[in-house]
This record gives sequence, C-alpha cells and structure tokens, in this order.
Amino acid sequence: MVTRKRFDDSDCPVARSVDAIGDWWSLLIVRDAFDGSRRFGEFQRSLGVAKNILSARLRALVAGGVLESVPASDGSAYREYVLTPKGKALFPVIVALRQWGEQHFYAPGEPHSRLVDSRKEQPLRMLEVRSADGRPLDPDDTTVHKVTTP
Repeated sequence: MVTRKRFDDSDCPVARSVDAIGDWWSLLIVRDAFDGSRRFGEFQRSLGVAKNILSARLRALVAGGVLESVPASDGSAYREYVLTPKGKALFPVIVALRQWGEQHFYAPGEPHSRLVDSRKEQPLRMLEVRSADGRPLDPDDTTVHKVTTP
C-alpha cells in the first residue's frame, strides 16, 4: 500500500489545508454538514459512500477539529456531527467550489442545485478576491511571500 505524503509541516497554507481536509469525501461530508446532515446515516445515504470510508473520514474530521461529535439532539443513544468554528470557516471554500462548478461543468439550462440566500431566496453574488483597498484581483496581481519569524 502506498503511504500518503503528509503536508502538516509544510510552509504552504494550501498544502496544509489540503492535508487537513484529506480528500474529496471529506469536502462532501463538510458540504452535507452545511446542508443540515448530522448523523452517520444521513451522510451515508446522501453520499453513498462505504461505511468504513465514511467512519474513517468522520474520525479524521473530528480529530482535525472540523467536526465535533456530540450527543444526539433528540436524546437518543446516537451521536451527531456538527461543524466547529474551524469547520464553519470552510463555508467560503464550499461556496467557491460550488460556484466554480456551476460555471464550468453545466450546460446552459442543465438542472443542478443552487445555493440561495435563505432570507431573500436570491442566488449568491459570485465570490471575488479583493485587495486590502477593495480592488478585484486575479492571479497575475498576486505574489507569494514567505512569512518568517523574527
């Protein structure tokens, strides 16, 4: 079996973030948590993932502080998985992936799900990357600088 390379000590925030999330199943679990899934069975039905894979991903997301395992809200013996503040901070990532997918993987008029503002029932504005002074930025407008400690 091939050992997965770890990036938890990388100086690149993208590499550390990918290392923490793990894989595409984990992002889909986080997406489902934002959509209201809380129980193992809800995640399993939504994703159709094997139970052993789902168990491993949920354990990793709990260990990484993205989800928290809590007693079931109905008082039953079951456990539920809820997003932590660290997990909720992934919301812009999920929105960005959703918007990118809507833009690049659907033909005009092809049915798909859409995230809307629950108060106004309107689609969200496209996410933008902006400078500190508010200017829109694209990749050509940015440079990576290494942060060093004094």
